[in-house]
Amino acid sequence: MASPHLPAGDTLFLPPPSQTAAGACTTLCCACGVPMPPNAANTCARCLRSRVDVTEGAPRHAAVVYCPSCTSYLEPPRRWTRAAPESPELLQLLLRRVQRPLPRLGLSLTAAEFVFTEPHSKRLKLRLRLRREVLRGVALEQDHAIEFTVHDRLCDACGRARADPDQWCAVVQLRQRASHRRTLLHLEQRLASLGAASSALRIDATAGGLDFFFASRSSAACLVALIASLAPARAGTAKQLVSHDTKSNSYNYRHAFSVEICPVCRDDLVFLPRDASRSLGGLGPLVLCVKVADTLALLDATTHRVVHLGMKEYDRWRFEPVLTSRQLVEYVVLDVDPSPAAGETTATRLGYRTAYVQVARASELGRNDAIVTVRTHLGHLLTPGDRALGYDLRGANANGQDFENYGQSHCLPDAVLVKKIYEKGSSDKPQQDGLMSDGVSVGVDIDEIVMGIGGIDLDPSDEVELDELLEDLKI
Repeated sequence: MASPHLPAGDTLFLPPPSQTAAGACTTLCCACGVPMPPNAANTCARCLRSRVDVTEGAPRHAAVVYCPSCTSYLEPPRRWTRAAPESPELLQLLLRRVQRPLPRLGLSLTAAEFVFTEPHSKRLKLRLRLRREVLRGVALEQDHAIEFTVHDRLCDACGRARADPDQWCAVVQLRQRASHRRTLLHLEQRLASLGAASSALRIDATAGGLDFFFASRSSAACLVALIASLAPARAGTAKQLVSHDTKSNSYNYRHAFSVEICPVCRDDLVFLPRDASRSLGGLGPLVLCVKVADTLALLDATTHRVVHLGMKEYDRWRFEPVLTSRQLVEYVVLDVDPSPAAGETTATRLGYRTAYVQVARASELGRNDAIVTVRTHLGHLLTPGDRALGYDLRGANANGQDFENYGQSHCLPDAVLVKKIYEKGSSDKPQQDGLMSDGVSVGVDIDEIVMGIGGIDLDPSDEVELDELLEDLKI
């Protein structure tokens, strides 16, 4: 049966022939006489490469402009693109500089990759795979290296900032008024992992937090919106007139965004005021803060109810933590008695289980017989011999008149257990779908988290909080 007619230059692909047929379908190269599969040029690939240069006319050298201050590259005429070393964005930017003359030369690009160069050499090298049709139906591919010379030059925004450091348009003042700034430290690591402050002109550390300076008001407003989605915070705005042009009737303002984070942090013990407890359906009034995201998650350890409070709801009562995570005490679990009323209740389905646990302070174990029995929501985690952190309400020095009055008229528990202590490298710790309860991604490199934005001045107590965060991520 005759094969259909194909246009000139096309190739008919047949099923792979047998070994005897493949040996019969060979011819000799007209130049070197080597057996080869037949083609239109009747020449082997080695002889074709020696006679024809596929990369003839392709550029071998080019230049690229780089801003060392903000790590961005110039795309002519005036666009600056931020790209990391050997990133897909940088590869795409460099290929735009050399791809324009390739179709005119009859070349097509099939592959491209970076060739390693020393960072201080100011050189970038690409290895391209170019394809060209040398004869009708015969195409050759060849590697081609291009070297880019990197020229340093400040972009327009960095040049203005370098000439006048105070040439900013908006500032975001991030603060947390608390005895310990655990939420602020976690938020700093989250902003660093997201690259949220990449467009800031500079970042200054202050006594209570961080100051972000931006060249535009919109960039500052975007950061404020991001912070509000990651942590409960209230924001205020103000502006100051800098200059006024009476001829064009134009005004130049400086905008200030004041962002204050809620003082309640994760693992804090909170005593709700009477109005707050009634409005929340009789919650508490002694509750634990189990999660800090855009809302506060408050847990009633006796009923296992979890209520989420936004910043607007929190501003109604403005309660402060009675005891913070710095006052946690280590306990040793001696015996666990599951509550017979637990069963398959709603609390069990939510991940908590009531149990009566006999505990003793680790510092007093073996010295006296101070053993207390407490009711806890960690019955599904604790076993005899485990260690847990909790608040000792017998000798706690808590500030707050409402809490003292409540303790005189009601029977307070001897202790409130907060969380179980896991050993390093333990496989018993429950997974949280790649995200810590404070919003810090587990996939982020630990060394990058330690660096953070590079802003907050840490005192010894804040360093303890940061160490606890890193331990949670490493376990």
